[in-house]
Amino acid sequence: MAGRYGNVDYATLTRRSFLLGVALFAIGGLGGTAAGATGGPLPGWEQTLLFDLELVGLVIALVTPFLFGIVLPLTE
Repeated sequence: MAGRYGNVDYATLTRRSFLLGVALFAIGGLGGTAAGATGGPLPGWEQTLLFDLELVGLVIALVTPFLFGIVLPLTE
């Protein structure tokens, strides 16, 4: 039986969410490395932004496979 919003493709949703998390982590990490390699000081808000990108990307990449791959399909 289809849910309220129709059929949800959990495998695709899991894959895309994981890749989003990895991309955010990579942007934060590579951005911090590239900014440090320029030799000039990086403003505090940019350092915070890049660190937050890494942190949020890591959390998304670790949580979404469990959420969309295991928990939500079991509740349907």
